[in-house]
Amino acid sequence: MSDYVRRMRARVGPDLVLMPSVSVLAFDARGRVLMVRHAETARWVIPGGTVEPLESPADAAVREIWEETGIRVELIRVLGVYGGPEFRVRYGNGDEVAFVMTLFEGRTLGGEPRADGEEILEARYVAPAELPRLDMPEWARLALADALADRGRTYFRPPAWAPPSLDTEGPPPLGLGGTPDHR
Repeated sequence: MSDYVRRMRARVGPDLVLMPSVSVLAFDARGRVLMVRHAETARWVIPGGTVEPLESPADAAVREIWEETGIRVELIRVLGVYGGPEFRVRYGNGDEVAFVMTLFEGRTLGGEPRADGEEILEARYVAPAELPRLDMPEWARLALADALADRGRTYFRPPAWAPPSLDTEGPPPLGLGGTPDHR
């Protein structure tokens, strides 16, 4: 847990907190995906973590994968943006987090997978055919399925919410100054 999260938790306790996060789908030269087994749950996930205040998501992605696995990556592109009920997590200590995750594709530049010994129990490359056999949370399965189904496409879940239709009564139209026009 970062110092920032530690200070924030001291103020808000275990209540639900919205956190920006990043993950990196890193491929080796053989097309295998780097996966990590998380210490909190012993389940397999895509390496990543939270974005620190004033840190760019790209910097956070490169930093997190290095800290967790010892792998250096070059970020290629954004694979998707995720959030919603599947990305709500309750930790063993009772803290609740709702993550909004940016998933990057990365190319491995160097290093050998190794667990950090704190957050990560195991780090290794996994062939895509092996992924269904790993015990992983729903959010990781969703992100992997999207990313591996069409690596040329950036994924986001289409909106489920929409403003009222034009033929139903909604809020008054906005005037030129951005305030309701009550003519």
